Amino acid sequence: MTPAEAAEHLTGAKAVGVRQLGGAVWEVGLAGGDRVVVKRHDEPGAARAEVASLRWLAVPDGPPTPGVRGQDGRWLALDPVEPGPPSPRAAEEFGRRLAALHAAGAPAFGAPPPGGPADASIGLAPMRNVASGDWAEWFAEHRIGRYARLAVDAGAMTATEARTVEGVRVAAPDEPPARLHGDLWSGNVHWAADGRAWLIDPAAHGGHRESDLAMLALFGCPHLDRVLAAYDEAAPLAAGWRDRVPLHQLFPLLVHAALFGRGYARQAVAAARSLR
Repeated sequence: MTPAEAAEHLTGAKAVGVRQLGGAVWEVGLAGGDRVVVKRHDEPGAARAEVASLRWLAVPDGPPTPGVRGQDGRWLALDPVEPGPPSPRAAEEFGRRLAALHAAGAPAFGAPPPGGPADASIGLAPMRNVASGDWAEWFAEHRIGRYARLAVDAGAMTATEARTVEGVRVAAPDEPPARLHGDLWSGNVHWAADGRAWLIDPAAHGGHRESDLAMLALFGCPHLDRVLAAYDEAAPLAAGWRDRVPLHQLFPLLVHAALFGRGYARQAVAAARSLR
């Protein structure tokens, strides 16, 4: 299907215009003045995983998520969200709402959203959701070890470097599983015209709440200090959480190493060495 055909199939309305937003994402104008955002996923099950993630993340008092208009196979249609500038006030509200989202909880570490597949994805990389009652064991095996091996297989990391990364001590405060966005880099925080920060492109699963915050800091986020201060006020973080940021950042760095190469592998090794 073309994006226009997908929009018509998923909404039942006639498409009257198509504008590419980037990659496999389009805005489609519909008859009557309505609009819809249409996405195409290459990986089987990825569209279904995104739908399940968006619905699971839509909790009372949490950050808003786009409404799902329809999904079929690799195609997904969402409500558009008008962009707007980030502001300190919106950042503080986002911090409080993110705390509420995490507090909504998950059945287990690694648990997928209800109705979501175990074999999901994070960006262009595969991500298997395997439920566990032990965060440290789960994170070491399914978020550090797995992606270190993928980085080695991709030629981005040496076996010696992978052993350095896999040798870090994985530990964090004993907290119940949080409901994570799962891919919370700044590009997946959509600052909107309504003055709020919306969540897009999730890879949702149960995890440790510090993981979302560490990923948010990895590539920079507008007014991050306001986000974190408001979060900590709403749901105080355990002592030493800043020292654990490199541990939680190993996961996204290794994903990027497997996908995009050597530079991210070097950052992952540096993060691992900083934890020793």
